[in-house]
Amino acid sequence: MRNKVVVTIGGKDYTMVAAEDEGYVRKCAALVDKHLGEILTGGKLSQADAAVLAAMNIADLLFKEQEAAENLRRQVKENLEEANSLKLELSEAKREIFKLGTRK
Repeated sequence: MRNKVVVTIGGKDYTMVAAEDEGYVRKCAALVDKHLGEILTGGKLSQADAAVLAAMNIADLLFKEQEAAENLRRQVKENLEEANSLKLELSEAKREIFKLGTRK
């Protein structure tokens, strides 16, 4: 289902058509507007140049978050592998204890 949502970015209204719900679209627009506003406040750039810088800043955030997520996935995978290895060790230790107990 497509939703039409009117958002304001940089003082200009845009009609967005998205599969996501209105709240999500507004959240995205608010992020872009925030970054654009910060750049426009700090200098004498045109709106187009500020939009490019805002896009670059958001892309930078995206790639850093993707890298952090990948690091977390790697850590989880390593921890799962270690947990499986420890389970095997525990199982072997239990078998050895059982063998020692039955020798008596």
